[in-house]
Amino acid sequence: MTLPALPHIPLSVLDLASVGSGSTPSRALLDSVELGRVAERLGYHRFWVAEHHGMPGIASSSPPILIGQIAAATERIRVGSGGVMLPNHPPLVVAEQFGTLEAMFGGRIDLGIGRAPGTDQNTARALRRSTGPLSADDFPRQLTELIAFFRGEFPAGHPYQSVVPVPAQGYEPAFWLLGSSGYSAQVAGMLGLPFAFAHHFSADNTLPALDLYRENFRPSPELAEPYAMIAVSVVAADTDEQARYLARSGELSFLQLRKGTPGQVPSPEEAAAYPYSEMELAIMADRSAQQAVGGPETVRRRLSALLAETQVNELMVTNILHSHADRVRSLEIVHDLFTAERTAAAS
Repeated sequence: MTLPALPHIPLSVLDLASVGSGSTPSRALLDSVELGRVAERLGYHRFWVAEHHGMPGIASSSPPILIGQIAAATERIRVGSGGVMLPNHPPLVVAEQFGTLEAMFGGRIDLGIGRAPGTDQNTARALRRSTGPLSADDFPRQLTELIAFFRGEFPAGHPYQSVVPVPAQGYEPAFWLLGSSGYSAQVAGMLGLPFAFAHHFSADNTLPALDLYRENFRPSPELAEPYAMIAVSVVAADTDEQARYLARSGELSFLQLRKGTPGQVPSPEEAAAYPYSEMELAIMADRSAQQAVGGPETVRRRLSALLAETQVNELMVTNILHSHADRVRSLEIVHDLFTAERTAAAS
């Protein structure tokens, strides 16, 4: 069977500032900045970092600070959050932070918003300074407030009508909504915003969520037609065997998180030596089936089939690997696959 060609769509990167065993958060953050430079050199469209808390293997707990460092180290690539978890922050603070970034790096900043805490409940309570119930039900109000702070669109009589965030008004980044289920897909569609779906950890919900987004889409001043992106876990190496070996680091890290014992990202050697139970092997096999792990041809097959099925406008690749050099090599291979396909189509 002949697989469809890789589509001519933008390629982007989601980075988690992974902290490998034996390394430090400082090294991980510096590597994230360097990976942003690599992505720009290769021609990737955007580079996002994600908000996580309380995870020893992920150093990106403060996206606005890291985004500023990456934007300062690059010149053209769009830089943003994938995402900022809005329940953790007052909307005014987010508006001021991203207004500052847009004022400094005009036209290059993306504000991807999520509605989950991105951490455990105790940490979320510490972030919110509240002992109230942790619920995402407040999300529509928070999102409406955030947009109104940027645009100065609070209605007459609203208690925040007189609040002027500086800088924010006049310095609005590109808004995105993020999701791993259908809820944010519907909200993104109704607001006429671009939508990014977390296929890398919620693959079963990908197609239903994309359908909901497109069905509910209403044109807005920012977007005339639906624009959807999926984030996919891609571990590309020179051979299938090498890729599978490297991918075990992220798989074991995921298992540790599920067991409530998150740690630094294990090395491939540590992952290979780990005594997996039958259940753990089954969990990993199920997770691996939703990823693109392999040498160039295997990755091309997996991505071409997925992109043909989802018909998204943009692909964002992500992974959790122990080595910075392996992350760089994976980005190079993915870039080369799409570049080769485009070159062949043009000749």
